[in-house]
Amino acid sequence: MNMYKERGGGGASFKSEIGALDRKRVNDVLDKHLEKMSPSTSKAFNPKDKDARFSTPSTSAGRMPVDHRDSRSGGHSLSKDNKHSDESETDSEGSDVSGSDGDDTSWISWFCSLRGNEFFCEVDDDYIQDDFNLCGLSSQVPYFDYALDLILDAESSHGDMFTEEQNELVESAAEMLYGLIHVRYVVTTKGMAAMLEKYKNCDFGRCPRVYCSGQPCLPVGQSDIPRSSTVKIYCPKCEDIYYPRSKYQGNLDGAYFGTTFPHLFVMTYGNLKPQKATQNYVPRIFGFKIHKS
Repeated sequence: MNMYKERGGGGASFKSEIGALDRKRVNDVLDKHLEKMSPSTSKAFNPKDKDARFSTPSTSAGRMPVDHRDSRSGGHSLSKDNKHSDESETDSEGSDVSGSDGDDTSWISWFCSLRGNEFFCEVDDDYIQDDFNLCGLSSQVPYFDYALDLILDAESSHGDMFTEEQNELVESAAEMLYGLIHVRYVVTTKGMAAMLEKYKNCDFGRCPRVYCSGQPCLPVGQSDIPRSSTVKIYCPKCEDIYYPRSKYQGNLDGAYFGTTFPHLFVMTYGNLKPQKATQNYVPRIFGFKIHKS
């Protein structure tokens, strides 16, 4: 199926017509492309050295390697109505997507509404169209120009030359490119304002620590190198990091949020910084404290 020809009639028709694809096969090919195009970053993750942390099936575009897009949509590669075999598992999200299926839905709005992508904010088109903001990304993302067209819902006249596998690679590259743009956007004034609204709505979850009393958290990466670790949530009260409650969110690439964002956010909105947690749990046996020895 030609991606660009289908998109000409509106994003919704494409999203509803295309079926589930073999995302693992696509990602294997994408890994090879990344190794050829950016040797320095490909070392961050070796498909042969997969960690147990990445064994959970992924559910969306920005998922961690190698399966960071296995069972969810790759760009527009999966129908919004797709059901997961493990959907019955208790989770914080009630459905795969939220929002409208109308023809006026942009790729960015659709992508951010996918189940598990709640941590992402919508990046302004003006920011993406500024070449300065994309400096250096063309060497990290294969099919950069076509992936950018897909993100911006721009028409392309080169889709006829692509094989089905190449079209799938463009879709996967678009998801990766959006994540790399997102990490830059969230440290700007507009980006922080967008994340502030999500923070107030507790879209990033609450601290699981009892003595933090449900303190809202912020997304954070343990590395700025793509494909090296999954996203975690940072609690500004106890100043520690935790796994997200949702396994779908927990498969996001931490580099799409970076190591800087939550700390710069707390400094920027100092009035929101909570008092540091001082109370700690004390283990007891029959009411008596346990001696350190």
